[in-house]
Amino acid sequence: MEELIELLEHTNRSVFLTGKAGTGKTTFLNHFVEATRKKHIIVAPTGIAAINAGGVTIHSLFAIPSRTFVPTTEHVDPNLAMNINELFPHFKYRKEKLDLFREIELIIIDEVSMLRADLLDMMDHSLRRVRRNQLPFGGAQLLLIGDLYQLPPVVRDDSERILSKYYETPFFFSAKALQNVRLITVELTKVYRQQDEEFLEILDAVRHADFHELDFEKLNSRYHPDFEPENETYIHLCSHNRMADHINQKKLSELETESLFYKASVIGEFKETQYPIDETLELKVGAQIMFIRNDSSPEKNFYNGKLAEISYLDEDTIKAVLDESNKEITLTTEVWEQKRYTLDADKNIKTEVLGSFEQYPIRLAWAVTIHKSQGLTFDRVIIDAGRSFASGQVYVALSRCRTLNGIVLKSEISQNAIFKDHRIEDFQNSTHANDSLLQIIEHEKYDYTLHKVQMTVDAGWVKEAVVNWKEFTVGIPDREKVNTLSEDFERESEHLFKVSEKFKKVIRLKLSDFINGEIQWNELEEKCIGAVNFFYKNIAEKIVLPLKNFYTETTGTKGLKTFNEETKKFLHDLEEYIERLKACCLLDIPLFNKEIEMDTSIIVGKKPTHILTFELFDAGMPPFEIAEKRNLTLATVYRHLTKMGLTEVERTFKQ
Repeated sequence: MEELIELLEHTNRSVFLTGKAGTGKTTFLNHFVEATRKKHIIVAPTGIAAINAGGVTIHSLFAIPSRTFVPTTEHVDPNLAMNINELFPHFKYRKEKLDLFREIELIIIDEVSMLRADLLDMMDHSLRRVRRNQLPFGGAQLLLIGDLYQLPPVVRDDSERILSKYYETPFFFSAKALQNVRLITVELTKVYRQQDEEFLEILDAVRHADFHELDFEKLNSRYHPDFEPENETYIHLCSHNRMADHINQKKLSELETESLFYKASVIGEFKETQYPIDETLELKVGAQIMFIRNDSSPEKNFYNGKLAEISYLDEDTIKAVLDESNKEITLTTEVWEQKRYTLDADKNIKTEVLGSFEQYPIRLAWAVTIHKSQGLTFDRVIIDAGRSFASGQVYVALSRCRTLNGIVLKSEISQNAIFKDHRIEDFQNSTHANDSLLQIIEHEKYDYTLHKVQMTVDAGWVKEAVVNWKEFTVGIPDREKVNTLSEDFERESEHLFKVSEKFKKVIRLKLSDFINGEIQWNELEEKCIGAVNFFYKNIAEKIVLPLKNFYTETTGTKGLKTFNEETKKFLHDLEEYIERLKACCLLDIPLFNKEIEMDTSIIVGKKPTHILTFELFDAGMPPFEIAEKRNLTLATVYRHLTKMGLTEVERTFKQ
């Protein structure tokens, strides 16, 4: 959907991408990730969903504890949940992760139907704090992908009781963070999995619990309680793991052939809870299996959900005959990777492999749970929808199959087995935007590019950073110099903050004038060029260079380790700010004037201690003062000076 790609690429509008089963949400995700130029990450609520999407879990990335969260600073029973104050201590990230979070432009959350509102709010608190930006999610854009009519978030009874006091629903759209986000819903409407219009009408009626339109007689014509597969291959869809495991083990034990076992190769960090399949596969000739990945070879013999039967086994070889085509193929192993996000030298987001899980991409498939069938496509299924199916499970089960004739029902489906949540429908109807994408793009692309410039030049964070740095200046020997620097920095940071706030107001007014046709775009362009170069020049000349010079003097002084570490952090943040200014563009037009560029590099090598001693001596400071300032013995000072080639006579003369 090219319009959606353009919207995501050229605006900051957050989007919930949804669609019925089989409409190609995963296909869109893969296509968009390849096409986008935005710095993005992919996360998911569960480990397996994250691995399948090529991303990481929300909990691992944000170091969020697996506890219920309530959006309040008031005291709550710690046995039930944690509040905002208890959450913040978890946001002590290392520098590498801080850098990563501050570079993110777009956050993609897959399988968002399973994302709870409180988990999304915890992400928001983390990002706003780390990115020093009080906009929702620290100003990052969201792409949320999933189907709310399928599997819902998991909420235990005790969690539901306390969450219901703060959230209208457990679904992601009830998160407090989204109250100030102009989220739109874009729905993919073309179904690729099913072609039969009559079956599609049944699925749509089940999805929306539309009992007036649902042809129960037609649906329950597939009710065959005593059905047992003969020659054709069917798969049982079950509500619980134990039911699926029982069927698979029973069918496997009925085969008289010998069992062979195939153990996965697990390398590095790969959590057992995130294994995509069993670590050890027990197989027999004649076993019914299902592929859980698309064939990555040029032959494309199978897809995720394709059924087959084991035809040959030895210690090193597995062969299977594909369902329908009866083609025999030799299986090869596949690798799943546990990843983490990092930044490269150019501040681009990349993935680093922490561990891998290598195994044959199959599982026993006489039966599978509804949960594990999500995203799969089958030709023939057996469904028992009368056994404690949760909300959305009947729709998920039915929609796995290509045709109605491929479904066998072990129990009839009644109205009691089909649920409707009006809150989902109300949310999607109120945010639906399929017909207005082009209008939104046209209205928001100018605002978006100007907003990026405003966020780039925003110097509000410098005020806070100066105050923080000043706290570590206690104990600096040269009080006069450090006090002068502190006063200069405080004055300049306050001035820059006021200018950046004024710039934001001016830009908003001029954008309005541009939209109304009262001014030309080049007037906005000139303002942005002026702002970028103003902030670069002032930050570089009045803060970075003086601080860098002072750091050069103190970096070799004993007793100032903590101060020097904090100064280095401050300089690093200033360098990042300067690099963003230099890279800033307005609709792809560079704004920085390279003619004013200065050497603001903060790569300050630690000078040898004898050089620092000599520099002070050469500036007229006598050895005993040098010894006192640098916390050295007088004998050490003399050794340093001798090392620089000064004779005793020269030292005496200097004094």
